[in-house]
Amino acid sequence: MPLIRKIERGLWEVRSSINAGIARLFFTVMDRTMILLHGFVKKSQKTPPNELDTARRRLNNIEKD
Repeated sequence: MPLIRKIERGLWEVRSSINAGIARLFFTVMDRTMILLHGFVKKSQKTPPNELDTARRRLNNIEKD
């Protein structure tokens, strides 16, 4: 799996291995600036829906402003 992948329109994920497991960061890019939306340590194979929902909610808040 690539280190960075597109999740959906305007939402990207970057992965990094750390001692506690695999860290995931959701981000977006606006005006050539990376905006970090949410980060967590992934414990299971599938991304928990509540983690993705948090990133989506924050992205929506940024897009409204």
